[in-house]
Amino acid sequence: MRPVSLMPHLERVLSSLRTQHHRWEPPIAGTFATGPNAAFKVLISTVLSLRTKDTTTGPASRRLFERAQTPRQMLELSARQIEKIVYPVGFYRTKARSILEICRILIERYDGRVPDDMDRLLELPGVGRKTANLVLTVGFGKPGICVDTHVHRISNRWGIVRTRTPEETEMALRRRLPRQHWIGYNDLLVVYGQNVCLPISPKCNSCIINKLCPKRGVKTHR
Repeated sequence: MRPVSLMPHLERVLSSLRTQHHRWEPPIAGTFATGPNAAFKVLISTVLSLRTKDTTTGPASRRLFERAQTPRQMLELSARQIEKIVYPVGFYRTKARSILEICRILIERYDGRVPDDMDRLLELPGVGRKTANLVLTVGFGKPGICVDTHVHRISNRWGIVRTRTPEETEMALRRRLPRQHWIGYNDLLVVYGQNVCLPISPKCNSCIINKLCPKRGVKTHR
């Protein structure tokens, strides 16, 4: 009989997954979280990553940061130049315009700095709760729970939450997930979701937590 939820075993589960973490490529935003202008780079790379795979976002972000690493430097580029640099990320034309508008706002309102406040981040064009939480947690090391498609899917699959949208999942996790796991939860589940707990036919037989997992919603696995 399958368990109903992983919640009673959460500490053990997350600890087990951390032992596997080094085997997988880290989420792209985290690779820009050190050095000068880290929060700005996390913000821009996350905007570029929406509906785009990390294998495309990473090189595109690096090409862009070779040309501009601050809002003021970014505004020296035209939308057309940014489009050419970041292509083929998804919606590259829209994202180029959003990036320039973000940089204008950062300069006009915040003296070129990225705000470390959820409400202010959400006022930036192209920035939703996922992006804002990622900037807060990865860029500033502040508590938050970033929920993307992997975190939403796996948290439901584990039976920790029963939600229909990433926004509902974030709020449910804020109530249920111990605060010490908030910052690292996204990074851990993203790479786990990309490599093992796939959307379709997850690799359950090779998963380190296979026997504990309720597998909610899983119809076929391997």
